[in-house]
Amino acid sequence: MATNETVQYGAAELQPGETKEGLLAEAADLRRRIRHHEYQYYVLDDPEVSDAEYDALTNRLRAIEALFPDEVPADSPTRRPGGYVAPGFTQVRHKIPMLSLGNVYSAQEMRDFDRRIRASLPPDAEVEYVMEPKIDGLACSLIYEKGRLVLASTRGDGQVGENVTANVRTIRSIPKRLAVPAGETVPDRLDVRGEVYMSREAFWKLNEERTDAGGTEFANPRNAAAGSLRQLDPAVTEKRELGFFAYYLVGPAEPPTQAECLRTLEKYGFTTPEHWCVAKDADAILAFIEAHGQRRRTLAYDTDGAVAKLNAVWEQKLLGATGKDPRWAIAYKYPPEQAQTRLEDIVIQVGRTGVLTPAAVLAPVKLSGSTVSRATLHNEDFIREKDIRIGDTVVINKAAEIIPEVLSVVKELRPAGTVPFSMPAECPECGWPVVRKEGEAAYRCTNPRCPALGREGLIHFTSRDAMDIEGCGPSIISQLLAADLVKTPADLYGLTKEQLVRLDRMGDKSADNLLQAIAKSKEAGLDKLLFALGIRHVGAKGGRILAERFGSMEALMAADKETLANIKDIGDVIAGSIVTWFANPANQELIRRLKEAGVKMDMERRRTDATHVFFHKTMVFTGTLPTLDRATAQAMARAAGADVTGSVSKKTDYVVAGAAAGSKLDKARALGVTVLDEGRFLELLRGGRTGTEAPAPADGAAAGTAATPATPADGGMDALF
Repeated sequence: MATNETVQYGAAELQPGETKEGLLAEAADLRRRIRHHEYQYYVLDDPEVSDAEYDALTNRLRAIEALFPDEVPADSPTRRPGGYVAPGFTQVRHKIPMLSLGNVYSAQEMRDFDRRIRASLPPDAEVEYVMEPKIDGLACSLIYEKGRLVLASTRGDGQVGENVTANVRTIRSIPKRLAVPAGETVPDRLDVRGEVYMSREAFWKLNEERTDAGGTEFANPRNAAAGSLRQLDPAVTEKRELGFFAYYLVGPAEPPTQAECLRTLEKYGFTTPEHWCVAKDADAILAFIEAHGQRRRTLAYDTDGAVAKLNAVWEQKLLGATGKDPRWAIAYKYPPEQAQTRLEDIVIQVGRTGVLTPAAVLAPVKLSGSTVSRATLHNEDFIREKDIRIGDTVVINKAAEIIPEVLSVVKELRPAGTVPFSMPAECPECGWPVVRKEGEAAYRCTNPRCPALGREGLIHFTSRDAMDIEGCGPSIISQLLAADLVKTPADLYGLTKEQLVRLDRMGDKSADNLLQAIAKSKEAGLDKLLFALGIRHVGAKGGRILAERFGSMEALMAADKETLANIKDIGDVIAGSIVTWFANPANQELIRRLKEAGVKMDMERRRTDATHVFFHKTMVFTGTLPTLDRATAQAMARAAGADVTGSVSKKTDYVVAGAAAGSKLDKARALGVTVLDEGRFLELLRGGRTGTEAPAPADGAAAGTAATPATPADGGMDALF
């Protein structure tokens, strides 16, 4: 039925030029496309579109379905939570469905949500909300029986999820047994809901390892977390350094309010979302959204929005849910920060393992508060899939909110004469042929002595997580190479002040500082050295495992592949890489020269007695310490037998805080965790034994006193942001 005038269909309208038949056909196509993208996102962890593009498809489908509600099939993506059950896992039926959240995108829509809530509740009902950051991860249900973790499952389709218990047990922030305060009893059964996530730092390291191994990168931390949780081998999941935020308790034992729920979860030993608060009205909701929008890039993990939940559980139950979303909660999604610019060139960078990585050279453009002139292009497959060409106008955003990435091409603006991109047949650094092995996404230089390998290897060797030679960054390395002063890492330890002062912008003081940093790096330890050497597949964690297992470089070099492969978290691939690296005469010569230069090649063993105050204690380091860099302080704590983690929870025993400590220090004080400054940390490290006087808290922190997150009733909204 064609029409030239508006036709009413309930609360919606058929616009001029639209027909029912055409819109129903569009809706059917939208459902097909949405299901395809959900499969890519939830099962393959390999999204083809951004969240904003997916939301636009869903919102268009909702608009059409609002016109013709009698024509909406029961299995429409708008009527069920997103998600699938991936193959390879047993299924778990949720006793209480795991719903997804509806989304809003503007302040007005959030005010409309508040108005609907108030109109749906009794006139005398007190309305208040708990505001939480929306963690960009994978929803998970944890079942505890008599305080012990017995089952973990993903959301799946909301009714049935995947049994990921073995993998969840490897996540350190998830308690295997609940912490129950003295005098209290734990309910017989608890269903804890929360989000499994991956920090940005862990995400970057994982993608670097995958690239070095010739694999494809994960698109973002959320998909990396989902892919890591769905590994069939729990040992792989454990390596991925996942975290967990708990935000809900369901079932008979749930507290009367969401605020009390979060406090109960913290009491049981869970980490809850940071900066949550109670908001009384729409203005307070929007104040939280604004405040979180400002701070979210400073967090260690991704958040893509803010969530408003009715605080009173009886009100939640009264309002109930649609087939897909709870009526009592909503997620505000921040708009994607994107920009258009011209792609002026595609350059090839050669990494320390010989991998060729394409990068986009862009006309400078402002994005998320900084000027962007380069962006990652990942690999040739990525470029071909998006048909990216030199001269194109491209849309860019910041993947993981930090890394510039090309999203798409504005093909309508493509100039004439552009040609598809192809990777070079020869290495741009040395001219040797490049190869792409079957099953790998990466091209590699075949020259074992490619100058790029040497330069990137030296940059890696001196980096903070490796030997940490302060002041020896990429520009200095390039100057040292150009002056023919270094060829291998061992040459760094033979540099003299007379050589250094001849470099550009290198005065007497700078030269002295660099030489002191080089000398200091000799004490970095075997674990740092093993990571610094750039052995393929051996990351920072692998270096620590090998150093603690063998204790010396000599013992490690004598180990055979079978011995190495049997070490937990090493396995056949890494073992083969280690044996191959040490069998190379050039690498043997490098080790010999480093040893002659005085580089430490053994590892201080962790204390095996239980007398040290830090033995088997959980410690977190935050802020800038006066004299110690964080990596050194963490290594010292580990040597005393401590377990060093990155987040503060009820299980944390000590927080060592320096300048600009931020939210971790605030949380430690709120939880009553003992806070140390650097001086007290070193004092206890040198002579601390159990039975000594209790450590004094730093900066007047009230260590040992319990506290709870502030709410407006506790001190007003000003205390929360």
